[in-house]
Amino acid sequence: MEPRFNLFDSPTAAKIAKRFYNVSLALEESTLPKSLRELVELRVGQINGCGFCVDIHMKEAAAAGESVLRLGLVSAWRHSTVFTEAERAALALAEEGTRLADSAQGVTDETWAEVRKHFDDDEVGALVCVISLINAATRMNVIVNNLGGSYEPGMFTSLSN
Repeated sequence: MEPRFNLFDSPTAAKIAKRFYNVSLALEESTLPKSLRELVELRVGQINGCGFCVDIHMKEAAAAGESVLRLGLVSAWRHSTVFTEAERAALALAEEGTRLADSAQGVTDETWAEVRKHFDDDEVGALVCVISLINAATRMNVIVNNLGGSYEPGMFTSLSN
């Protein structure tokens, strides 16, 4: 399999991809831990079947200190003992926020209450933005068939302004 299209070959898509990356840099200023952001992004990548995003967020999570055990259990977080209650709330929000069409109400009140119990307003805002941004990224990468396997941590830093 080969990628269908390089978004950086399109002047418009390249501008948007660069801006998209720079928007994500604001998340570095949030108090939401990087390792948790990476776990959430990894889970969304798994749900959406984006090998490129799974590759990126597995490696970035490892670089942020995540263990092989926890990374391996992200797809089965409900059936594991290695995630905190706060992490479980964030992963539930990521799943429900990604699978909006699978539920008449989208994110359940129960999940939202758990998120609010564990995270302050800035962290909740960051979580909502992380989930939204990674959903957009996974969709772009799946559409153009970007494949996982060649990512090196930090390789997108050249896109920053």
